[in-house]
Amino acid sequence: MAKEKTSTKEKSKTESKTKGQQLADKLFFKLKNCWEDIDAKTEKEVEELSASYKQFLDKGKTERECVEYTVGLLEKNGFVNIDTVKNGRLKAGMKIYQNIRGKSIIFAIIGKKPAVEGCNILGAHVDSPRLDLKQNPLYEDTDLALLDTHYYGGIKKYQWTTIPLAMHGVFVDEKGKKTAIKIGEEPGDPVFTVTDLLPHLAKDQMQKKMIEAVEGEELDILVGSRPYNDKKVNEKVKLNIMALLNEKYGITEVDFARAEIEFVPAFKASDVGLDRSLIGAYGQDDRCCAYPAIRAILALAKEKSAPGTDTKRVKATGGSLSEKTVVCYLSDKEETGSAGNTGARSTNFENFFALLCAGTGSPTENDLRLCFNRSAMLSADVNAAYDPTYAGVFDKKNASLVGKGIGLEKYTGSGGKYGASDANAEFCAKVQAIMERNKIQWQFGELGKVDKGGGGTIALYAANLGIEVLDCGIPVLSMHSPFEIISKIDLYVTYKGYVAFLKEA
Repeated sequence: MAKEKTSTKEKSKTESKTKGQQLADKLFFKLKNCWEDIDAKTEKEVEELSASYKQFLDKGKTERECVEYTVGLLEKNGFVNIDTVKNGRLKAGMKIYQNIRGKSIIFAIIGKKPAVEGCNILGAHVDSPRLDLKQNPLYEDTDLALLDTHYYGGIKKYQWTTIPLAMHGVFVDEKGKKTAIKIGEEPGDPVFTVTDLLPHLAKDQMQKKMIEAVEGEELDILVGSRPYNDKKVNEKVKLNIMALLNEKYGITEVDFARAEIEFVPAFKASDVGLDRSLIGAYGQDDRCCAYPAIRAILALAKEKSAPGTDTKRVKATGGSLSEKTVVCYLSDKEETGSAGNTGARSTNFENFFALLCAGTGSPTENDLRLCFNRSAMLSADVNAAYDPTYAGVFDKKNASLVGKGIGLEKYTGSGGKYGASDANAEFCAKVQAIMERNKIQWQFGELGKVDKGGGGTIALYAANLGIEVLDCGIPVLSMHSPFEIISKIDLYVTYKGYVAFLKEA
């Protein structure tokens, strides 16, 4: 009865509009705030997704930790390592993953159709800007122990001074034994920091351009000041730091040369705003897209098959029987150009799809190329949200807005679309139609005004393989800062959009 009243009211409202107003409603592209008109059930789902996402952020502050956390989620939901699959044969409904050197991961649910007929793919990255230790980092100066760093990815260097930092990473000894290290995250842990000049002595510094105010070689991390109790030893503070590390982790100074140690902000993911509508945290580029991509695959893994499917096979394999194989790729090294053997430019992506093709009965190189040509992918990466404080760098009518849903970017790149895949109109229309059929609010996205800057994603590497690909993700405020901001409702809408795409592309 309530629905009838609402419908009558809306009809009356429409009839009261002028002809021009009705035409404008029909022809203009309009967005509403996605918080409007959500019911109590949806709001509960938004909060539940946000809570689990914040846990993911806190547990996965490095690409290694993200992959480890993802493997745990996958195995809890019945996914198996593809290396353990007997004879490499992949049957419909099987749930598989491949861990790539502990720093990137690909996982899939096998569909009814062979992989050669195309797959539906989500591709995100799990690395984020940070401070990496150099190979010989520890030194002492005037009774202070410091660690020398090389920043990773695009950062504003001044943002990384005077904030609490945590030490994450892994040491590997000469025999290949790994020792994980994480200091600064638990209650009672010490934290670390990069110092900065006091305003009273910073006259020259403050007259510099922002890009020069803090230089890369000045991002050294303060780690101690207490000397080792032995008057005959030189570099007593440095020795005390090494003694503490050796006592707890068994390492010596040379072990830094065979380690990956990253310093990241020590604070936790938090709700932002009196209304708790936003999430603030380190590393949301691109983990705010990686997490809903993971959850979208898991949602399909739990979903019951359509009537008429082979339910016995579903029960045996523990998965659903979707038409196409669905895949999620979480890559490393995106922030530095996707190079290296764990980045999107490596052959890992192709190798996994070769296994999919061979495992579903299409083992040739030509089959692999046909698979790519028939596949569809969302490059699940963030976009810069329109920020009214810095309105001058945005083209507002083409910018992604906080709270307005999932952002679709036809192209990224810079300076004449350089470094962009630039999706074709047909694929843009297909993705938009999927969103509209499923009542997923989408919006345009572009990274600032023309010639104001720009950036790239992994989309062009997928496009180079012949895959249809479109950038599609969450608008982020303060992107690449130690404390990035997204909307909870955008996280939820993006998750729903990824599920719809995997089902229907």
